[in-house]
Amino acid sequence: MTRFGEHAQVTDSFGDTVVDVAPGDWIALLTRVRDELGYAFFDWLTGVDEPPDEFHVVAHVYNPATRERLLLRTRVPRADPRLPTAVGVYRGADWHERETYEMFGVIFEGHPHLVPLLLPDGFEGHPLRKDFILAARVAKQWPGAKEPGESGHGAPSRRKTLPPGVPADWGATPDA
Repeated sequence: MTRFGEHAQVTDSFGDTVVDVAPGDWIALLTRVRDELGYAFFDWLTGVDEPPDEFHVVAHVYNPATRERLLLRTRVPRADPRLPTAVGVYRGADWHERETYEMFGVIFEGHPHLVPLLLPDGFEGHPLRKDFILAARVAKQWPGAKEPGESGHGAPSRRKTLPPGVPADWGATPDA
């Protein structure tokens, strides 16, 4: 058993301690590091898209007495991304969970006000997921220098392709 709990896996990443737990141990880990280990300062929480099957939910906490940081992680399945809310442990998690819900689609069960935070009303999708289609890159010409040969002189034009982030089968033709 480690000081982070019997199911925690502890590693080091670039000098920071990283603690991984299962979703069912998430709140117990957060409570333990706050109450027993002195990590009283909640810094941030976000999601990380790990295709094809899951998301990481990552929290960063800090111990002001020892000046140590911890990176806490858990994984939720992409098919049903749910995790208990951390707002009862760290009040500062409220805004971060709302943002992660909006940008990745992770549902924080028990959150007091899990509603969109940043995007305009009616926005569809979760823009920080890697499978989110960047429609603006197809709807509007991407800015930048012209391709060789497009100016009417010089080398012939290269093969036309869709901009990065737009799947080939999205319905736009490369000639558009």
